[in-house]
Amino acid sequence: MKKTGIYVHIPFCEKKCPYCDFYSRSGTDKLYNEYTSALLSRISSSPYRNEYTADSLYFGGGTPGLLGAERLTALVSEVRSSFGLDTDSSEVTAEINPSKNELDLEQLRKGGVNRISIGVQSADDGELDFLGRQHNSAQAARCISRARDAGFDNISLDLMIALPGQTKESLSRSVEFCVRNGAKHISAYILKIEPGTVFYRKRDSLCLPDDDEAAELYFHLCSLMKEYGFEHYEISNFCKSGYEGRHNLKYWHDEEYIGFGPSAHSFINGRRFFTPRSFRDFHSGAVTDDGTGGSEEEYIMLALRLSEGVGLSDFRARFGYELPEKYIEKSRPLEKAGYLKISQSSVALTEKGFLLSNSIISSLLS
Repeated sequence: MKKTGIYVHIPFCEKKCPYCDFYSRSGTDKLYNEYTSALLSRISSSPYRNEYTADSLYFGGGTPGLLGAERLTALVSEVRSSFGLDTDSSEVTAEINPSKNELDLEQLRKGGVNRISIGVQSADDGELDFLGRQHNSAQAARCISRARDAGFDNISLDLMIALPGQTKESLSRSVEFCVRNGAKHISAYILKIEPGTVFYRKRDSLCLPDDDEAAELYFHLCSLMKEYGFEHYEISNFCKSGYEGRHNLKYWHDEEYIGFGPSAHSFINGRRFFTPRSFRDFHSGAVTDDGTGGSEEEYIMLALRLSEGVGLSDFRARFGYELPEKYIEKSRPLEKAGYLKISQSSVALTEKGFLLSNSIISSLLS
């Protein structure tokens, strides 16, 4: 059977962060039980369960930890049963927030979750207050310590950069905090003001760093990660050797995955589709077609997010022909400007190119 990754969206939050545009809502124990039951039913009756074997599982949100260890491990068990998930060899990730320290992490680990992603965002309490987070740096440290004590070795921590008032010094402290607390993977995102968020309504008063200041912080982060022995394997992601996010690599390698829950996307048999952002649509089984996927343009766009870039042999194996010369020709002036590097085996963005990836990729594919 073919391999796939499975994403399960847990759309519950105690409080919506002012920068977040993911689908989420408040919940109660009754709603958590109803939603878990609906997910279990949807997974067990999936039309793809006899066609695919899962080798990664990712619980995202929202705040998946709000479901509690018992419900999450029940979902792991169902994916194991329906999609043959081997929790010994597969990556099973759950996102949690540092403020929820009552989550039974030992039960979660015994139930098959082997990777934890913790939304630290910053080790500076002032920056955390600006971001509307419900934890402080001390709570974050305790949460990470509890995860290690529960048997989690694969710990990923999230950071946000280019915040108002953020300096190289405060960013350095946040990075050092992550390293000191045993992170094997760090995701670092430049703050973006998304339509429909609280920050979008307040955008004129936020005093965000300008593009040059944001770039300085990004390059400072890249330099720090290298000093601490982390590989910069994707635009926003750094890891110790062997600790890449295997599930997310499926997205960037343009591989197949199945999503469950409102707002969850899928890419199966060349078709992209998603469940709309509402409980009504989820419970009714509504699906919106997002068109075909897997084109050479899509493959190039996703591969260029990775430091490995577009592998020429990988491209040939996938499409049955060489990477068209037009892409190489368009890449040459970008290489001279320091945004791209062309070798006998690949075409890849540099760290300088990562910052302008959207415009560079658009230029290559236009």
